[in-house]
Amino acid sequence: MQQVERTMRSENLDRREAIVLAQRAWEAMSLRARISVIARLRQSMAVGARELAETVPTNLPGLLHRTVADTLGSEIVPLIAACQFVVREAGRILKTRRLGRRGRPLWLTGVQTEVERAALGVVLVVGAGNYPLLLAGVQTIQALTAGNAVLWKPAPGTAAAAVALRALLLECGLNPDLLTLLSPEVESVSDAIAAGVDHVVLTGSAQTGKAVMRQLAETLTPATMELSGCDAVFVLPGAELEHMVRAIGFGLRFNGSFTCMAPRRVFLVGLREDEAAQIEARLAAMARELAPVPLPAKTEELLRGLIADARGQGAEIALDGLGDCGDSREAGATLIYRATPAMRAMRGDIFAPVLSLMRTSDLGEALAANGACPYALTAAIFGPEAEARRLAGRLRVGNVLINDIVIPTVDPRVAFGGRGRSGFGVTRGAEGLLAMTTPRTVQVQHGRIPFAYEATGDEHVELFAGLAKVLHCDGIGNRWDGLKRLVRAARRLK
Repeated sequence: MQQVERTMRSENLDRREAIVLAQRAWEAMSLRARISVIARLRQSMAVGARELAETVPTNLPGLLHRTVADTLGSEIVPLIAACQFVVREAGRILKTRRLGRRGRPLWLTGVQTEVERAALGVVLVVGAGNYPLLLAGVQTIQALTAGNAVLWKPAPGTAAAAVALRALLLECGLNPDLLTLLSPEVESVSDAIAAGVDHVVLTGSAQTGKAVMRQLAETLTPATMELSGCDAVFVLPGAELEHMVRAIGFGLRFNGSFTCMAPRRVFLVGLREDEAAQIEARLAAMARELAPVPLPAKTEELLRGLIADARGQGAEIALDGLGDCGDSREAGATLIYRATPAMRAMRGDIFAPVLSLMRTSDLGEALAANGACPYALTAAIFGPEAEARRLAGRLRVGNVLINDIVIPTVDPRVAFGGRGRSGFGVTRGAEGLLAMTTPRTVQVQHGRIPFAYEATGDEHVELFAGLAKVLHCDGIGNRWDGLKRLVRAARRLK
């Protein structure tokens, strides 16, 4: 792995002219030709799925307990499905839209309008370490399908996976200049932006997103930011207890809890005392069974701070994931009872198995407490579907899952993105593919209306006032008055 990363040099950015020329030629190709490359990639990944999965490291925090089967299920198979989605749907999604006569303003009679989807140009994809193939892979595939060239900056330690996917794309006929791998070092992001890119897609922390946006502001370069989460779970009366506990346990355990969508806050909404106590007990029993996960030193320090803050504000630390593991640099699950919105554990992002529980008397209190958190990525609701749907419509998040956690978001048809400190813009799905393009409107004048180019003066006031009443006023009287003013003004202008 280290040898692979040492051979990846940011001097690739010096080849910007070749990259731009390749991108223009790629965009000029038919969409069908571009899709054919992705179709071949899908087949290649399906044949070599295990070999591709084995390029994902297992020596990084959050991935140490990941098996090849885990990687196949969480990254490779979903990435193949994303290719299938592009092959099937890109033609429809990116098709030029021709506007007909309906709704066309009267004074634009004779104008034919088309809205094309044009490539952005050179797209910088900044990958994340927790899902090194799936996230950056889908973003890269969609960017290429839309006609862009891609600069892919893999997360430290994950370069081998990026190299492997690029090799497959080149075998499938992709011009090497269309996909450039940058050095995994953080500096390569700022170097790429300084060299000039047309769009940035970043998956990372809110802190990283702010730093990148500061540099992008200098050149007004647009971006898609898929950032941190501190996701909420709402448990309503009537929720199926065992299913809910299993789902939360999965979300807390999945990928070593190194997942931005992992549950961090649980609101027990309007439950009786005995019902809330039963849920707390079942979640505690589940959390005790979770295997400890290794934490980087900074994450361990952050977790200690969250626990101390919660204890200082009167919460009950039902499980102390650090205390139970001693000095092993691993953390079991941390479970916090009687949490309040002011606690750091209820407001911050962390990649560690932490779960804070808050009892609320009703939905209004739960929504107010949830709104105090600046992150708004996904939310899960457990309870009767009708009530859950009503709650879903009031949540300020990117994705809502009812009676499930995390898993449905892997659907390649589904756009993914957050709000607030969780970022903006979307990746994946039809909306993610469209986000890799910009609308380009082409309008053709087939008529000849010479007076449209003449300078206006006081004599035109009645003309336009009459036209406004004829076209947009309700009531026959208003329209008749407008028509008379329009005709009188037109006669005077002859």
